[in-house]
Amino acid sequence: MGRAPRVDVAGHCYHILNRANHRETVFHKDGDYEAFEAILAEAVARSDVDLLAYCLMPNHWHMVVRPNVDGEMSRFCQWLTLTHTQRYNAHYEITGHGHLYQGRYKSFPIQDDDHFLTVCRYVERNAFTAQLCESPENWRWGSLFRWKYGSTKEKTLLGSWPIARRPKWSEWVRMELSERELKKLRWSVERGAPYGDEGWTESIARRYNLEMTMRPRGRPKKFAGNKTEIT
Repeated sequence: MGRAPRVDVAGHCYHILNRANHRETVFHKDGDYEAFEAILAEAVARSDVDLLAYCLMPNHWHMVVRPNVDGEMSRFCQWLTLTHTQRYNAHYEITGHGHLYQGRYKSFPIQDDDHFLTVCRYVERNAFTAQLCESPENWRWGSLFRWKYGSTKEKTLLGSWPIARRPKWSEWVRMELSERELKKLRWSVERGAPYGDEGWTESIARRYNLEMTMRPRGRPKKFAGNKTEIT
């Protein structure tokens, strides 16, 4: 089965994710995180993309973005990862030693209702889930810390959300996601499937030729007599 088409249409919100090659650590010290955030700010400034949420982890990062021009998310990610790779390799004097990232980024479109809040909550609690901090808002390298504790200038990196945060947002982020939410999110991450309610998901899948992301991988099971099992 080939890759699903990459949706990059203006006006939709998307979760994007990229990991280091072989899942090796790329953020070794505070300076590495700071350098990436500086590159991220450059990428936002030079692109017509709104950065809505993000979390930097030792060997990968998550973001929620909204491109305002068709194809802009891809251009944003390409410049971001290429520039980060070049500056990282120059800093550590490892130019020519292979790829920094495992490959193309993963992404999926998000319905801009409570599903959007669930994805942002998932992203902003990522370091807390990995037990890297005592509370999600204490993780310095993410949008929750920047939104809650950042200066006025630092907060300008973040775009306005399509819907308002829930009251006591930090406390809600701290709460665990349900098994149902996690299962559905992980499916979207792995397959690039739209994340939303059933009607919206089916509509987006049809519109952007993403039906293959909604189906399980592999060949259908067969009964004796070569009759296909319907599941």
